[in-house]
Amino acid sequence: MLIISRNVAISEDEVELTAIRAQGSGGQNVNKVASAIHLRFDIRASSLPDFYKHRLLKLSDNRISSEGVLVLKAQSYRTQEQNRQDALDRLVAIIQDAGKTQKARRATKPTKASQRKRVDKKKQAGAKKALRGKVDV
Repeated sequence: MLIISRNVAISEDEVELTAIRAQGSGGQNVNKVASAIHLRFDIRASSLPDFYKHRLLKLSDNRISSEGVLVLKAQSYRTQEQNRQDALDRLVAIIQDAGKTQKARRATKPTKASQRKRVDKKKQAGAKKALRGKVDV
């Protein structure tokens, strides 16, 4: 079970993991061992609550296809087990981030004192510049 929050968890059966050959350096081993993990998670067919599904599908993430399938590739580590755990951790993090709601921003006004201070500084700057003019002798 992948635990998303206190109330939400998804079964690992809903996640399709495929071992593939990793890209990049690694010597001869990279050509022989399928150590990278390709994770596919169908958002629409999952047991996630509708709130999470809606938020995930609304994300503008190029890892989510138009069919609603989240695709992750984990190849940071040299072993398949570490890459598998990395992919699952990243999946949980993406779902948790989608579930977070931002606090609504309330517009605020500057205080009277700060407004007065700003105007006073502007007047001082203007007076300083006025002294830079030509001097009449």
